[in-house]
Amino acid sequence: MSAPTQPVPTLPVLDADTAQRAFRAVLDALARPGTRATLPRAGQVPAALLPVLALADLDTPVCVLGDQGGTWADALTTATSAPPAPPGSARLVAALRRLEPGELAGLRTGSAAAPEDAALVALAVPALAGGPALRLSGPGIPGTRTITPRGLPTDLVAARARAAFPAGADLLLVDPDGAVLGLPRSTRIEED
Repeated sequence: MSAPTQPVPTLPVLDADTAQRAFRAVLDALARPGTRATLPRAGQVPAALLPVLALADLDTPVCVLGDQGGTWADALTTATSAPPAPPGSARLVAALRRLEPGELAGLRTGSAAAPEDAALVALAVPALAGGPALRLSGPGIPGTRTITPRGLPTDLVAARARAAFPAGADLLLVDPDGAVLGLPRSTRIEED
């Protein structure tokens, strides 16, 4: 007798207002690195999956990491018709778990000639405060800004330093309630 299969969760097809508010939150977070924006609620969808759900289309390879049994990945590709891809090939990545050392460096970073080919990674974190201090500088940040998210990859600073700007993945740090901080590839990150 085989084990019962887990049903695939149903992702809502985002209505125009919710999709626009999610898109706006992503833009705000990336335009003002280290400043909180808020994603809209979308039922039982994990908050870190919402940016990918809002941005995916049939020409954008997607990947969901930390998805037990692939149920969210299946639901995402069904709802958006986006093709599934391994992490190193995906343009949109929803990391529902902490990235392991080396995983961030293995994601698409684009190149100097085509930086737009880099991945956008929505990374679930337990909280946007209470972790080690990181000092941010670069475009969109007057002077410097300090953030203290918890649950970041241990090699975040080193992996970001290895990607030569304008290449590098853009990151969205998303807490369970949908608060989001953007770390675009143009942002310099230093341990405080």
